[in-house]
Amino acid sequence: IPVISHCFGEVKMKFTIVFAGLLGIFLTPTLADYDIDVNDNNNSGGSGQQSVSVNNEHGVANIDNNNGWGSWNSLWDYGSGFAVIRSFKKKSCFVHKMNKEVMPSIQALGMLAKKNKLQGRGPEGPPPKSLIYSVKPDKVNNLDQFGESVVTMCKGIPTYMAEEIQEANPILYPEKCFKVDILWILNISLCEEAMEN
Repeated sequence: IPVISHCFGEVKMKFTIVFAGLLGIFLTPTLADYDIDVNDNNNSGGSGQQSVSVNNEHGVANIDNNNGWGSWNSLWDYGSGFAVIRSFKKKSCFVHKMNKEVMPSIQALGMLAKKNKLQGRGPEGPPPKSLIYSVKPDKVNNLDQFGESVVTMCKGIPTYMAEEIQEANPILYPEKCFKVDILWILNISLCEEAMEN
């Protein structure tokens, strides 16, 4: 009987090792951090090069658009439910609540960015979803309410709160909107009469 229990113990140990290995293989993609670069220089809008970095452990995605003076960064903090866009031209940050019905999940963001990059989607592809926000004129005094990621990105930079406008049309006031096109996935318009262009 000791021989049988010893053999059973070895089988149990081998099963545990195989199970742990398979678990690691399947969990690694969901927990991994990754970067995706999308060169959009051939786009008729000429929006430059975009990259997305995803940190699944902290639930944060960072999208960078490198286009000279028109560069911007966007950070989506899935944990706090807030997103922020930092515009270099406007020298400001704009914080808004994430609309999770329109903005892709952190898992879908990476998948959509990779898919659009591989398929070379751009102006000829299906139109991206759109969100329009009204920027409040008063500066935000307490960034802590939006979470550590927003504080890190916007500390010392004038920051404004933006609220989503339902059923709005940016065509009615295009000169008053700052537009951010994210990886052919989502277009965000930050609109305010008092905003400097």
